[in-house]
Amino acid sequence: MPVGAERAHHKRAVVLVSGGLDSATALALAISVGHACYALTFDYGQRHRLELDAARRVAQHLGAADYRVVKLDLAWMGGSALTDPSIPVPEAPSSGIPVTYVPARNTVFLAVALGWAEVLEAEAIYIGVNAVDYSGYPDCRPAFIQAFQALAGFATRAGVEGRAVHIRAPLIAMSKAEIIRTGARLGVDYALTTSCYAPSVEGEACGVCDACRLRAAGFNEAGIADPTVYKPGFSQKV
Repeated sequence: MPVGAERAHHKRAVVLVSGGLDSATALALAISVGHACYALTFDYGQRHRLELDAARRVAQHLGAADYRVVKLDLAWMGGSALTDPSIPVPEAPSSGIPVTYVPARNTVFLAVALGWAEVLEAEAIYIGVNAVDYSGYPDCRPAFIQAFQALAGFATRAGVEGRAVHIRAPLIAMSKAEIIRTGARLGVDYALTTSCYAPSVEGEACGVCDACRLRAAGFNEAGIADPTVYKPGFSQKV
């Protein structure tokens, strides 16, 4: 294999892309350091499909080398407002882990990404989890990323052979404002993304769910105009 091809080969990365602003920024960061990025989105039975369209737009806009959507039904088990329409999305902050937490979601997603990364002989997996301005999900914490990194070393042929895939969570210690400023600097068009847990059929954000509040506060702190389109009669004020 030519030297240039070898270098490019080992710069491959799998990037989890959800359609939200965090994963869009993670993809932009991975591309900015020279990775050929293989974007991976999950159709897991989420209550609205708008984020799947947003993920595709983001991957195309930022120039992913490949883009795949994996159908993986998590809705059958219930337990989350994001997969079970009978559980309402909270309109106010709550204590503890909110009902929008999807049981073991990032564990499952990273496991699938790890398999694809091993087949691609990619050197890294990027995930846009954040543990500063976030909803308190247990699978967004540094301890979770560290634990999955250890698993990747034990559970794969690449790991046993000393080539373990690196789990990268570049946003984990950033505030939402820092994430937005970083993405803006890298050319992310946040108008292509969606964050709302309970949007209208037309894609308008509710403005009151946890994701909307965190997003609006981040744009406000970053001093960047929020491109979010809200439902008629509502304007997010921070």
